[in-house]
Amino acid sequence: MDHSAKTTQNRVLSVKMWPPSKSTRLMLVERMTKNITTPSIFSRKYGLLTVEEAEQDAKRIEDLAFATANKHFQNEPDGDGTSAVQVYAKESSKLMLEVIKRGPQEESEVEVSKDGDIFFDISGGSRAFIDEEEARELLRPLARPHNSFTKIRFSNRSFGSEAAKFAASVLSSIKDQLTEVDLSDFVAGRPEAEALEVMNMFSSALEGSKLRYLNLSDNALGEKGIRAFASLIKSQNDLEELYLMNDGISEDAARAVRELLPSTGKIRVLQFHNNMTGDEGAIAIAEIVRQCPSLEDFRCSSTRIGSEGGVALAEALEHCSHLKKLDLRDNMFGVEGGVALAKTVSVLSHLTEIYMSYLNLEDEGTEALSEALLKSAPSLEVLELAGNDITVKSAGNLAACIASKQSLSKLNLSENELKDEGTILIAKAVEGHDQLVEVDLSTNMIRRAGARALAQTVVKKNTFKLLNINGNFISEEGIDEVNDMFKDSLDKLVPLDDNDPEGEDFEDEDEEEEGEEDNELESKLGGLKIKQEEE
Repeated sequence: MDHSAKTTQNRVLSVKMWPPSKSTRLMLVERMTKNITTPSIFSRKYGLLTVEEAEQDAKRIEDLAFATANKHFQNEPDGDGTSAVQVYAKESSKLMLEVIKRGPQEESEVEVSKDGDIFFDISGGSRAFIDEEEARELLRPLARPHNSFTKIRFSNRSFGSEAAKFAASVLSSIKDQLTEVDLSDFVAGRPEAEALEVMNMFSSALEGSKLRYLNLSDNALGEKGIRAFASLIKSQNDLEELYLMNDGISEDAARAVRELLPSTGKIRVLQFHNNMTGDEGAIAIAEIVRQCPSLEDFRCSSTRIGSEGGVALAEALEHCSHLKKLDLRDNMFGVEGGVALAKTVSVLSHLTEIYMSYLNLEDEGTEALSEALLKSAPSLEVLELAGNDITVKSAGNLAACIASKQSLSKLNLSENELKDEGTILIAKAVEGHDQLVEVDLSTNMIRRAGARALAQTVVKKNTFKLLNINGNFISEEGIDEVNDMFKDSLDKLVPLDDNDPEGEDFEDEDEEEEGEEDNELESKLGGLKIKQEEE
């Protein structure tokens, strides 16, 4: 072999296969993108990715495969790179198959409403912590120039500081086009210091936006959290809906909300459910409510408010003449609060939904409320007064009120003490209600006569969907009778498996005597007319 041949051979042997050129790496990305977007047996099973999503995945796969292969090559410095190329190809193939089997990602959704608003939502799926890389991937559509998103929902994703920095930069660039922002449950599980830092970043990014809707619920805000959002809240003059539910809104936090809200004249929906507001906090909220002449939907349920706060809220609500939905459930208003509420509802003629369960109204508060409603809220559709210690004493007034509400679709009087007498009055009250859908008189010490009367009344209605009289004192014969009435529509009757035929007040009575007494009671009450106010 001559010298030139030896030189050529040495030159060939000295060529290394690693690292690949930039053009080779780009070619691999293009090839993987094509493979990922080509219909196959896997795409029929898992779904086919879009070209845009496939390109992003292909770039990520190539980066990971290159890093793995390069590390392998560095551990074999005397090799020619052949084994590294094999690792590169094998890793790329493995990761590409994982992406194909994963299918299209559904972490963000885009919807277009009838009015043309474009809604961006990342709340689907399981709650998750996200880092900066994931935030960049999730928020990619928002980061595109000239996008048209007007509504965003970031709930169910917990943002860390680095993820929040990127998100804030995106939000800052589109804040002028946003009308609705949902940041509920977006710092879950984060340490307080980090959570407050994230809130501050989002608040600053959105400051000056002109929002109609703002939801900051489920963030355990407290006063510190409310003030972390100060710059955002103080800049909102056009808010129509504000949600601060399950946020640890204490007395001080409620005062902070009152202090920061610059304008309440346009607010239609205001919700404070599940907080620890108490009476003093309720007084601060009442001051906000008093300045909301456009309010249509007010919720302040499960907020530990007693009589003093209840009276303050009731008096403030008198100024909300457009109110349609009122939810004050699960507080401690008592009789005094109930009487104050009665005065309020007497002037709220547009009410369609009233939720006043578990307020300790008792008979006195219930009678006052019933008499007030008899003269107002002609279009009432929902009435809930569960768990208020209502007895037969106030059943007459309550029944008269119910009889006057021909639009009533849902009635909940559960966990009271209406017994048979009160139940039969209620049954008569709803006889002519053609739109009635649901009735709940569970746990009311009802026996056979009351159960039979109510069942006979509602089972005939074409619109009716659900009767709940479980948890009462209905005898086995009574249960059989009711089940027989609903034999052709058992889905409309809550199972009667939690009744106690030996319930209090009659546990020593004979079954035959019970039947006779029930028939006599039903006969006496059957011709009873419910007194109503003359128009």
